[in-house]
Amino acid sequence: MNTCLIIAGEKSGEEHCMSFFKDLKKLSPQTIFWGVGGDALKREGVEIIYHLQGFSTWGISGVFGKIGFYYRALKKIKRMAVEKKCKTAILIDFQTFNLILAWMLKKKGINILYYVAPQAWAWKAWRADILKKVVHTLFTIIPFEKEWFTSRGVERVKSVTHPLAITYRNELDALENKNPDEIYRGFNKEINLLLLPGSRNFEVEELLPIFFESVIHLKKTNNVKIHLVKSTSVNPQLYTQFEKNIDYAYFDDKLVYAFGKSDLCLAASGTVTLATALFQLPTVICYKSSLLNEYIFRTMISYRGPIGLANIVHQEYVYPELIQDQVSSYNIIRHLEKWIHNKSFFYQTKRELSDTKDKILGEGLDVPKYMADILNEVKY
Repeated sequence: MNTCLIIAGEKSGEEHCMSFFKDLKKLSPQTIFWGVGGDALKREGVEIIYHLQGFSTWGISGVFGKIGFYYRALKKIKRMAVEKKCKTAILIDFQTFNLILAWMLKKKGINILYYVAPQAWAWKAWRADILKKVVHTLFTIIPFEKEWFTSRGVERVKSVTHPLAITYRNELDALENKNPDEIYRGFNKEINLLLLPGSRNFEVEELLPIFFESVIHLKKTNNVKIHLVKSTSVNPQLYTQFEKNIDYAYFDDKLVYAFGKSDLCLAASGTVTLATALFQLPTVICYKSSLLNEYIFRTMISYRGPIGLANIVHQEYVYPELIQDQVSSYNIIRHLEKWIHNKSFFYQTKRELSDTKDKILGEGLDVPKYMADILNEVKY
């Protein structure tokens, strides 16, 4: 009986995993899966050693506070991999932890399938040197990444369809885009504004008050209906004080439904901004972090391109980005009103978003079959 380690150390990682895992399980029914994940993987029969709710963190400052925990987790997972005679590990994103673990597991002769390449092109380019030594296969989900890693010596790089395009395949195929004229005319009567303040407690705590401050000002001159998507990974009390001002609330399993009901969006920087781009929903991207993380970003990272995933994929600022002190109600309203009061700019944004899906389709690799062949010891 084969065993396979999976590390999905945060919510987005588990969501990425679910884009291929059900098919992988069918193609390799003799394999026992175990590792780090959340409720979705647990429901699929994965033996959860660490639940992602207590496992994930964010930013350098967050990692500092959990170094001891992660050190113990690395040792435990390596020991269990040896005890279980594990031959393959699927490591998903979660860069710092997974790169250290990959190095440890490679020394034990374990094949490393690294899904969602580290953003080494943004900072720490030397991580490509580690990857070329430790990975069996590196899976990239952003268009330019395959060439970047291949040129730095990573031998087996597969450019794959972004998990969001797989997860939302049916919804995107069935998508009947709203007529931009109908939406724009609707602005004169009612604006449906979607709030996506994040999937981490600190994001919601930082951003949601500013989002609502923006809403209060926007409502002075516009008829605005507020739609809010709550994340199940966030403390529900963080939403409580704002609930009386919310017209429509959803949990994250209704995200696509919320897209369809909304005209404009405010969102925390993250994978969800690519989802809003796929569904052609004009969005203001907001990012706030700790002072330590900001200091590290400003002084140690040479990358100065976009930080929003939608903008990274498009390689241009399709969406406005507000970072740190720029995140204010004044700036948010200024950007929203560009769409509300400028018809040509609104149309232009919708047109630019319309080819988002085409940009993230990869090379057409059947990821579940490829991984199953590795688990079943088909040679590559």
